[in-house]
Amino acid sequence: MADLTSILEDLAAEGADLDRLVADLPAERWATPTPAAGWTVAHQIAHLAWTDDAAYASATDPARFAVIVRALWANPTGFVDEAAEQGARTQDLLVRWRRGRGDLAAALAAVDPGRKLDWFGPPMSAASMATARVMETWAHGQDVADALGATRTPTARLRHVAHIGVRTRDFAYGVNQLTPPGAEFRVELGGPDGDVWTWGPADAAQRLTGPALDFCLLVTQRRHRDDLALVAEGPDVAHWLTIAQAFAGPPGGGRQSVGSAR
Repeated sequence: MADLTSILEDLAAEGADLDRLVADLPAERWATPTPAAGWTVAHQIAHLAWTDDAAYASATDPARFAVIVRALWANPTGFVDEAAEQGARTQDLLVRWRRGRGDLAAALAAVDPGRKLDWFGPPMSAASMATARVMETWAHGQDVADALGATRTPTARLRHVAHIGVRTRDFAYGVNQLTPPGAEFRVELGGPDGDVWTWGPADAAQRLTGPALDFCLLVTQRRHRDDLALVAEGPDVAHWLTIAQAFAGPPGGGRQSVGSAR
């Protein structure tokens, strides 16, 4: 994967793309419901602002981050929703999100090489934290785009999302109280520029192929498996696609299939 500087550049670009969707929204459109139950466009941006701030605290003030973690675990099933609800009512939400993005990028750029940052899952490097922020910004940006009826053009930044999706395979099994397969999978994804992104041994017995966009929509649980052009070769890969998640926390509820919603 790319170095920290280029990941931060991609993070800034991903944030700017989402910013363009909401920058000129009239006040009433911030209340537009998104595919995430109970969340409006404002909730989505508020959540990104909150998680950016949590990442900033991890990088600059570990003691404050520890307070955030304790508050979350005191209410693990409701804390994220409550934080989004509180943030959605903030008058200067867009300003706060923009300022927080810049502050986080500067903080991550200043992290000493080799230092691991605390997070809600395992500690991670500054590069991994920036990659995770690309993933989450893109995923919540998808919810906003869906809510507003906007179509986004896939970019090579999806590789960051796909990378986390592959790397979190065993994590997805763990949060579902399942034992992950012992053997690695081969993952081959077609990038938006026509290149192929690969992970895992070329001679792996089980493999996954398909468009990178579809894989990213799957591992962020923004689309149902049945609505995506992903080909699973092997029963373990097929099962993984039903539980895959690139984000920290308990198992996500996913989205309903377009076909089943008719």
